Amino acid sequence: MTSAISVQNLHKTYDNGFKALDDVSLDVERGEIVALLGPNGAGKTTLISTICGIVNATSGKIDVFGYDNQKDYRKARSCIGLVPQELTTDAFETVWHTVSFSRHLFGKSSKPEYIESLLKSLSLWDKKDNQIRMLSGGMKRRVMIAKALSHEPDILFLDEPTAGVDVELRKSMWQLVRKLRETGVTIILTTHYLEEAEEMADRIGVINNGKMIVIEDKKKLMKKLGKKELVLELYSPISEIPEALSGFDLHLKQDGHQIIFTYDPAKQDNGVVRLLDQLKAHSVKCKDFNTRQSTLEEIFVQLIGEK
Repeated sequence: MTSAISVQNLHKTYDNGFKALDDVSLDVERGEIVALLGPNGAGKTTLISTICGIVNATSGKIDVFGYDNQKDYRKARSCIGLVPQELTTDAFETVWHTVSFSRHLFGKSSKPEYIESLLKSLSLWDKKDNQIRMLSGGMKRRVMIAKALSHEPDILFLDEPTAGVDVELRKSMWQLVRKLRETGVTIILTTHYLEEAEEMADRIGVINNGKMIVIEDKKKLMKKLGKKELVLELYSPISEIPEALSGFDLHLKQDGHQIIFTYDPAKQDNGVVRLLDQLKAHSVKCKDFNTRQSTLEEIFVQLIGEK
């Protein structure tokens, strides 16, 4: 089956010599949600802009549903909806007109029932006759999403879609993304909110210095790179870790009332049983314990730090 997006050996070097993309390859399947993570200037927006045909690649190949995005630009671009970081739209146009106009730009015939449904799904219906300049920042962000979806694309790019919006709007956007995926829309998003990627994505891609460091199933990535912590609550506080336990990755917290043991859950002998035996042998009594999995944020920091 043809991938929704296929990027092969993509390079982008600007005239000033800055290498924004360095041999990036990526395949995205239909109906998949992929989150692209990376620090500022890592190449996330350049990658999106190149796939959308806004920026020309120095070398490499991009196919969108089998259409070469250079040779068959119109067909490739018609498959894509893009929500950019910047809120760029005509301040004096109404919501209805600006979304309808975006649809016509792609050569689509008028379909008022679809525009109505789209605006209602984004909680914009009661604002349809308002000028864009009268809307809040969150509502303007919703208008940008409506414009991107106006021509019923099969792929939606969301470049920092929830930047500067409140928690309530962020959650409603997550719900919208889920609904779109249920209809078969492929979604690629960039975000600085790592909990957003952890909540939404099927796969995680990490970009740094123009290179794709990793692209992997979210659950597999967290299992592969995620450490676990065993938090042991002590009956009586201790001032230091016994010397006999120096071989374990242990830290004291809560003024000596907690011992934190970091271990790799993927290892058959992860040290948990041996640690508990050693604590008992040294009369360190535990009254309770629990485990905690590394978050995606911790994994992201680890990956960036390693590179």
